[in-house]
Amino acid sequence: MDVTAGSIHWLYLAFVGAIIVLLSLRRDTTIACLLGIGAIGWLASGSASGAVGGLFNSLIYAIKELSGTILIISIIVAMSRLLVATGINEIMVSPFARLLRSPAMAYWGIGLIMMTVSFFFWPSPAVALIGAVLLPVAIRVGLPALGAAMAMNLFGHGIALSGDYVIQGAPKLTADAAGIGVAQVMAASVPLVIVMGLTTTVAAFWFMRRDMKTGAWRDGLVQPSSGTLFGAAEDGASGRSGGDGDRAMPLPLGAKRAAAVAIPLLFALDVYLLFRLNLQGGDATALIGGTAALIVAVLSLLAHRGRGLEKSTTYLVDGFTFGFKVFGPVIPIAAFFYLGDSALPALFGESALPAGSHGIVNDLGALLAHSVPVSSAFAAGTLTAVGAITGLDGSGFSGISLAGSVASLFGTALGHGTDVLTALGQIAAIWVGGGTLIPWALIPAAAICGVSPFELARRNLKPVAIGLVVTTVVAVFLL
Repeated sequence: MDVTAGSIHWLYLAFVGAIIVLLSLRRDTTIACLLGIGAIGWLASGSASGAVGGLFNSLIYAIKELSGTILIISIIVAMSRLLVATGINEIMVSPFARLLRSPAMAYWGIGLIMMTVSFFFWPSPAVALIGAVLLPVAIRVGLPALGAAMAMNLFGHGIALSGDYVIQGAPKLTADAAGIGVAQVMAASVPLVIVMGLTTTVAAFWFMRRDMKTGAWRDGLVQPSSGTLFGAAEDGASGRSGGDGDRAMPLPLGAKRAAAVAIPLLFALDVYLLFRLNLQGGDATALIGGTAALIVAVLSLLAHRGRGLEKSTTYLVDGFTFGFKVFGPVIPIAAFFYLGDSALPALFGESALPAGSHGIVNDLGALLAHSVPVSSAFAAGTLTAVGAITGLDGSGFSGISLAGSVASLFGTALGHGTDVLTALGQIAAIWVGGGTLIPWALIPAAAICGVSPFELARRNLKPVAIGLVVTTVVAVFLL
């Protein structure tokens, strides 16, 4: 590919550098992204009006690309809050409580259950679904509350969220930014997610048992305060008007048990259909999201009787509020990084790039390959560092488009391995920022377990750091 990098390439690269600096300083990057879009739009269109219009259209472009992901997460959250309100979540999880007979069994049991549920419900709602039921059992058999919080974090916000194989929100973001298919990223991430998950959870368990034996363990317990257990989940589930008609009616035990069996079976059927019909990307998202939407509709009518029609809307609104709160900061960032691939010619025309260009990021990758000797070890180390830096804002999702863009850059320079590098950057970003290391991202699990989020972050730090190092080394061999 013989394309000379022009001013638009260097401008894009300058704003990428500025965004990385802001992320490393734990500052918000929204303004930098918007300014970057405007500056590139001005250069591409040649006019201020074109730049301003392009800025708005780029946000629309990003929303269209992310709409399926935002919708499914919103609907899943709406469903999870309805399950909490009706108490069906307790019935769903209670059979597993019999398996938690020792501290070790409690740690691994809570973790594996959290991981499984998080694949379908996302980790934050999953904490509310299972935490209140399993935590008392775990404490009764000798697992410290902080140990239970660690298990929820590492298996849910770590393993399940970094792979995100069912809802596919994370691989959608990184794959789009890298210019490759979602299926490629997910396939490449499987060995890395396994290595990262095993290394981190085993290390965390070993450190916990060692410190408990030596007396160095601190549980980090805090005084529980009202209204903090489930946060917005309780607000959304209990109704806000205060009238009895707005509250979920107590369902008969038989109805709860039937629903607790039917809901997992429906999602198990979805998973079977995903493999049987080879559904991926948007088709897979549609199947899972449609199932969740039907569950919300039916359960709302059963739980609220005469008010079911209105309350179904309330749950959905709560879910959409959560979804846009999570993805609100992501949209301008994704809009900027989409310009590095297909968005620029789509928004400003093919003439915005030099003849023969394959996109800003691909052009820069080719230039890097011809200018600097790029090794697999250097590329993998850079992607882990970039992913970790993007996670410093505590979101996990806001910067993974950057990881995908940088992965495309190095993959082009190497001539291979874009999928592995993209998966590695995604894993690093989500493990750091998605809810295992940044204190303000740890609040859901910390609150339900009654422990300090700062103590939880301190406990997670060493295992996650070890996991990132080992996973990066494995990625080098996979490239």
